[in-house]
Amino acid sequence: MAYHGVNDPITDAVTQTDVKLLGEAPAFAMGSIYQTMAHSTGILFENAVHAQQQQNTLGQAAANQGVMQIYSLGATPGPPDPIIQSGVADNLASLLTVLSAFRK
Repeated sequence: MAYHGVNDPITDAVTQTDVKLLGEAPAFAMGSIYQTMAHSTGILFENAVHAQQQQNTLGQAAANQGVMQIYSLGATPGPPDPIIQSGVADNLASLLTVLSAFRK
């Protein structure tokens, strides 16, 4: 049985498909890279907004705690210097430490 070869139109069609595939591959790769970078940037901004919201909540809690402790100084009878005895300064210092940790 003799080998007759492949029909020329079939060979041309396969060759053109291979050339098309090789020509489009870099464009598809760059499109995929750009899409991945856009997604990563979106996640970056989401994390930044979340961190800002958490810092804002901590700031409000610290301010609220400080105001509550200031208002409670004269509410109960106690020693002449209730700030030293009640640990208010320690509480405010620890809140300040937590808030300053978020600025780094």
